[in-house]
Amino acid sequence: MSLDPYQIRKDFPILSRILPNGKPLVYLDNGASSQKPQSVIDATNQYYTNDNANIHRGVYYLSQHATELFERTRIKTSHFFQAQCAKAIIFTRGTTDAINLVAQTWGRTNISEGDEIVLSVQEHHSNLVPWQMLALEKKAFLKFIPIQEDTTYDLSNLNEIITKRTKLVAISQMSNVTGTVHDLTRIINRVRQVGAKVLVDGAQAACHMPIHLVDMDVDFYAFSAHKMLGPTGVGVLFGKEEILEAMPPWLGGGDMIESVELETSTYAALPAKLEAGTPNIAGVIGFSHALDYLQKVGMKNIKEHERMLTEYALEKLNRIGGLHIYGTEDLDKRGGVVSFTMDGIHPHDVGSILDEEGVAIRVGHHCCQPLMKQLSIPGTCRASFYLYNTKEDIDALVHSIEKVKSIFGRVARK
Repeated sequence: MSLDPYQIRKDFPILSRILPNGKPLVYLDNGASSQKPQSVIDATNQYYTNDNANIHRGVYYLSQHATELFERTRIKTSHFFQAQCAKAIIFTRGTTDAINLVAQTWGRTNISEGDEIVLSVQEHHSNLVPWQMLALEKKAFLKFIPIQEDTTYDLSNLNEIITKRTKLVAISQMSNVTGTVHDLTRIINRVRQVGAKVLVDGAQAACHMPIHLVDMDVDFYAFSAHKMLGPTGVGVLFGKEEILEAMPPWLGGGDMIESVELETSTYAALPAKLEAGTPNIAGVIGFSHALDYLQKVGMKNIKEHERMLTEYALEKLNRIGGLHIYGTEDLDKRGGVVSFTMDGIHPHDVGSILDEEGVAIRVGHHCCQPLMKQLSIPGTCRASFYLYNTKEDIDALVHSIEKVKSIFGRVARK
């Protein structure tokens, strides 16, 4: 059963917005953050209006009810992603926070001088800078999986990159720049051969396709709620239970302790040990309703819808002269992202003119400066799609790009 984006759009109030310049909003920046359905908006309002209380501490009704709603989301998240168990789901502030948690707890405990951490050249800064910091502190070495011309991973020298000195491989499943979706099977198999651990940055993949964490056999998987219809300020770290159990806490404070003396403390069991302080309760509860919405639509349907939009966009954009598209042409290895540059026109100029037409895209280096350096460009224009986007949105994008060419053509002729 395919999804109906026109029916879905009715559930997202912002998509009917008319911008101050009188143009209707065409939202194509889903790689940065998704819009929210009314059910998620209502759920967060409901919490603050009727259920607001701190969790895990109170014996009174409101606290117990808020705790139940919060923990129900943890169980729902575990089921949605087919994780090992609910205790293996740790709520964080986002993907960045989740990766830093692993770096500061598992990394500081297990990475020693001379060890190797393997990344790829196309990682988001969130999955690069924390490991740079840890490697500097521990005197460890960073190694990188290169990419091929079509931006898929180049695994030809994988055995030389991932060795017995490798302690961790931290890689993204889907590029936030090109939309390239990577088959991680060979990488994970090699990780198991050398006895290392693997962390997958799922910030882009988790919102666009079915994810079965146990089947993937990853040690850590990180993603954000706000990219999958949920509120900002909520992320998830999945970790294998036995690994999380062995990790020390990162942040100290309330809710992560079992008992506290003046000079020593003992720590709570999972997941509380890794969730110090008052969390984003309303955001987590809102995320529960985002998962409900995605479950109802179906992740396979979302993946197929985005494939259709991507194919349509590539067909239209490839007809525009002087426009260069990055990423693989294989739609089986590509998600709903199209990054491009235009000859002689800076991405920021493209983005500004598209904004005048109501078309919202992302321009710049997309927190992937090493990848931009390898591609020898300052940045790209990125259009990214989701379940509520339509062919008409693509048409509006194409029309606006043609307007960019027209404007700069007139400037050049002067």
